[in-house]
Amino acid sequence: MRWEDLFADLESQADAAEAAELAAEVAERTRHEVGRLRLVDRLRAAAGATVVVRVRGAGALAGRVVDVGADWALLEEQDGRAALVALREVLALSGVGARSDLPGSEGAVEQRLDLRYALRRLVRDRVAVEVVLVDGTVVAGTLDRVAADHVDLAQHAPDQARRARAVQQVLLLPLSAIALVRVEPR
Repeated sequence: MRWEDLFADLESQADAAEAAELAAEVAERTRHEVGRLRLVDRLRAAAGATVVVRVRGAGALAGRVVDVGADWALLEEQDGRAALVALREVLALSGVGARSDLPGSEGAVEQRLDLRYALRRLVRDRVAVEVVLVDGTVVAGTLDRVAADHVDLAQHAPDQARRARAVQQVLLLPLSAIALVRVEPR
């Protein structure tokens, strides 16, 4: 009888040790997986959700997540304007939720669609934009071209089309200085 109790006690200790080891392994794997998550993975999973983003130089803005690239997010603001946000300038986000896409699940092509890609779409469409710089300066005009590390902005009044006579000056804006770009609804 005593032997049976001893073996039962040893067996329960082994089961408890095995359960503790499994729990520790699950916790470690969970920490590892969470440690791989990027802001862009969380935002991709929040497509369609309304979020509030605090952006360096631009303050807080609320909008629906329309699209997400490698280092940018496109939000539709409540007033209908589109806001292209440089993720490196995001200070805080709310409304994203706990879900996330798997890190790296966006694919090789989508990983290369950086802020320059999104800005080139605005150049192609020849739309008037409002660029908010990281220091809070706001400049308006039309993006003429996107280079490796800067954009050319033909500065003109927001209510005028980009014509040679309307252009006041061409500003070179380093990509690192751009916090967000707003586009009026069409």
